Amino acid sequence: MSTPPRLGIIGGSGLYQLSAFSQAESLEIETPFGVPSSPVSVGTVGDTLIAFVSRHGVGHHHAPTDVPYRANIYALKQLGITHLVSISAVGSLNEFMAPGTFVVPDQIIDRTVNRSRTFFDDGVVAHVSLADPFCSALSAYVAACAESTSVSTALGGTYVCIEGPQFSTRAESRMFRAWGGSVIGMTAMPEARLAREAGLCYACLAMVTDWDVWHETEEAVSVAAVVETLNAMTSAVQSLVISLAEAPLPDCTTACSSSLEHAIVTDSSRIPSSTAERLLPLTGRRIDER
Repeated sequence: MSTPPRLGIIGGSGLYQLSAFSQAESLEIETPFGVPSSPVSVGTVGDTLIAFVSRHGVGHHHAPTDVPYRANIYALKQLGITHLVSISAVGSLNEFMAPGTFVVPDQIIDRTVNRSRTFFDDGVVAHVSLADPFCSALSAYVAACAESTSVSTALGGTYVCIEGPQFSTRAESRMFRAWGGSVIGMTAMPEARLAREAGLCYACLAMVTDWDVWHETEEAVSVAAVVETLNAMTSAVQSLVISLAEAPLPDCTTACSSSLEHAIVTDSSRIPSSTAERLLPLTGRRIDER
């Protein structure tokens, strides 16, 4: 990579700050896509620079649909982040992934419908590959660090992302299981799409908090149950972040950083200069010039 690897963390429900930071600085950042969910906390853990965003904002005021996903990813890219770990609460669709488990998924089924899902609009079109939505090298590293905690960890599985903010019906939950879903959440999309367009290595650490509603012998999912499990897992997450920072971040084996190399299909002469300027932190070059 042309720049030293830097780690970004997007914390979901239950993770609103990092206790491991030393010399943290809170940055108010404006982007062409609005302001991030929260001020970006930038600090060090050991020798590793880390930037942290609270996905739902201070006090948890952004619903899943309303999270400013583009602003979050753009701001982290501006700060030089190369590796991004998304931490989120999920329900389990798999009897082998019980509440209290970490899951590092390798696939996504996107069921969201009301979210801005690309940086490339307003006069420019890009088609990045999303066959493998997570960086395999970073995912393996995250799973290895998770296994160093006291929490059972599973590497691999399909994350079903729904619009929310309501939980699923029982019929939907059974359908997602039949599709091969492993966990269900509300925030991995369009986050994974945007991370790929931004050329970031992206991985998800999913914290299983409940059985969703397919499990007939368990109570239906509730906020109270989710929060109770999240609180029990918080210290393990904080330890995991320290583990992520203790060793060098892994080299990417799937060319995440070059995802845009052949993705832009719009003729450069037709791209508005204002659009090219806005996208410069993502593209690394003027795409309105031959």
